[in-house]
Amino acid sequence: MTLAISFAVTYCCFRFDFNFNLDLTLLSIAIIFPLVFTIRGSFRRREKALEHLSEFRSALKTVHYFLMSNDQFSEEDTHEIESILFDINRSTLNHLRNKNHSLKDLDIIIQKVYQFTLDKTTFIPRGSRDKIFKLMKDLHESIENLHAIHIHRTPISLKAYCELFIYIFPFIYAPTIIFNIGANNPPWITYTIVLLTEFILISLYNIQNHLEYPFDNVGMDDINLDNFSIDR
Repeated sequence: MTLAISFAVTYCCFRFDFNFNLDLTLLSIAIIFPLVFTIRGSFRRREKALEHLSEFRSALKTVHYFLMSNDQFSEEDTHEIESILFDINRSTLNHLRNKNHSLKDLDIIIQKVYQFTLDKTTFIPRGSRDKIFKLMKDLHESIENLHAIHIHRTPISLKAYCELFIYIFPFIYAPTIIFNIGANNPPWITYTIVLLTEFILISLYNIQNHLEYPFDNVGMDDINLDNFSIDR
């Protein structure tokens, strides 16, 4: 769409002999700077998501080891808590894959660990319970951070601003390029410059759009959530 607009605008500028001289620094400030800013922000969110996913799996795996090593549990108890921990892992990853903004169901599942620990106070010493709660605190923190990344993204107003100026860009850029190159030069040079620049801008915008939500497996750089399963 943007390339078609760029081509049409360039054609009209040649057709009606329309050109002017404008300092392109203005375009850099209006488009490139906010676009690069949003890309950097999206990349940092992706890196933070990887960090919190690693913390999430580490805390959950440690709780799993801690409880599985208790030789006072019956086979039924071991199976129950293992099922709960696997359910937490699976539900968290599914929550990130889907565009669900509520953590209510996941909170109910996590609450089962607390309830299980209270029900088994006879088999779990106070010091061990404190360690489990500390690990669960780390688990909660990583889940909340992941949820925040999941629902809060690049400000919509900033994205709309970038997209608007990308569509406006050919109307300013094409006449300026014609003026700088000269209307007597081969038109294909102007077409190539305008279309290539517009292609770069819309490509950067699309990269940012994919990076800002790294859990949906749409872009090539999305996070493979299966790598953070405790039974991988």
